[in-house]
Amino acid sequence: MNWITRERPKIDRLACPWLIKRFVDPDAVFYFVEESQVVSAAARLDAVAFDVPGVEYTHYQDQCTFDYFIKRHNLQDPALLVMAPIVRGADTDDHSVTSQSAGLWAISSGLAFNIKDDQQLLQQGFVIYDALYSWAKHLQSVRHTQSPTEQLLLSVLHTYINKKGQKKAPRWVKELKSMIQDQIDMNLALSLTELAESIDVNPAYVSRTFTKYFDDLSYGEYIRKLRIDKSLQLLESTNYTLTEIAYLTGFSDQSHFTRIFKKQTGRLPSEYRKSDKR
Repeated sequence: MNWITRERPKIDRLACPWLIKRFVDPDAVFYFVEESQVVSAAARLDAVAFDVPGVEYTHYQDQCTFDYFIKRHNLQDPALLVMAPIVRGADTDDHSVTSQSAGLWAISSGLAFNIKDDQQLLQQGFVIYDALYSWAKHLQSVRHTQSPTEQLLLSVLHTYINKKGQKKAPRWVKELKSMIQDQIDMNLALSLTELAESIDVNPAYVSRTFTKYFDDLSYGEYIRKLRIDKSLQLLESTNYTLTEIAYLTGFSDQSHFTRIFKKQTGRLPSEYRKSDKR
């Protein structure tokens, strides 16, 4: 059977072909194309698309495509169930899921950086996931540090490091916030999909988890909030007209700006400016 996904595979797009080849479809053939061409190329090649929005084999809630393959094909191998959260944490950039996720991400990103041919990258990815499977099946109890003294010191260190505290947001959240702020400052209009792809995080996952890390707001709501925040600064510190401020903050026209401003602040922009100058 033919299978197809986005080009330049990392994490999920390497783990899933490995899983397909080893446990689902030994004769599988894989194709990698631009994301915008995956669905049309799948029809032309009679291929099953995966790890893109809008197809069956993709992310669901906080689960990645690797998780869905395991569930969809009822794969019960305990080693796969150990691997799944490692892949999920690496693919969603939430390295708190497992201690191995950060390492898998580092290796995968370095592999993609060094290898430019996607088919060669896939073959090297198989080596990584064969090794990870062997570790999950046979070597979980093996430790690099074996002496009692080393183990005691590491135990004390881990206890100190892992004190309870607030769970840190994934790295991509900080990057995305910075990019969105740049978008507001430069009056650009980028979609969440474009932003997610630029930080190399699955767009479907970013869309589903956006509210968790952005003040419980959707992407559109968060953008509008930042635009209103910027308009408040301009109202307070400049003599720009309301039409100019509407343009500078990315609204289609003054009436649209006025409507959203009143909805967010409870006042008209002109009223806010007058009260600020008293």
